[in-house]
Amino acid sequence: MKTLLVVHHTMTGGTAQMVEAAVRAARSEGGVELALRRAFDATAADVLGADGYLFATPENLAAMSGALKDFFDRTYYAALDRINGRPYAVMVCAGTDGSMAVRQIERIATGWRLRAVAEPLIVRTGAQTPEDILAPKRIDEAALRRCAELGQALAAGLASGVF
Repeated sequence: MKTLLVVHHTMTGGTAQMVEAAVRAARSEGGVELALRRAFDATAADVLGADGYLFATPENLAAMSGALKDFFDRTYYAALDRINGRPYAVMVCAGTDGSMAVRQIERIATGWRLRAVAEPLIVRTGAQTPEDILAPKRIDEAALRRCAELGQALAAGLASGVF
């Protein structure tokens, strides 16, 4: 059975809702074991033991979260040249942009020689004021459906051997 590692961080709940939708859909696909890890808890052994990856983060100050960066810092060299060609996808919960967080993750994935199998999924909440940025998020149903479709597609691709 293939393993999909989902590494995520959330501060105000938006990314958590996105991950929950993706994971629920991936589990319904069958044939794939899901390893769900908070970024601070994920290890190099998790990375090496997975067949594919879903990285999910809020955008913080036009960047991936510090927690996800910490995960990459701790696991990068242990996995370098040992996971080449494995599939990955990215989800970002952003205020109005999200592209810089995606670019940072793509650069790291390029170094790991991972293969992007889906367009990055950016969910924009529109939060711009300090109060809105710090407030708990509620992701709309259309965005959650897109997250679910991504999770299901990753699981199906791994289970069928397409990726």
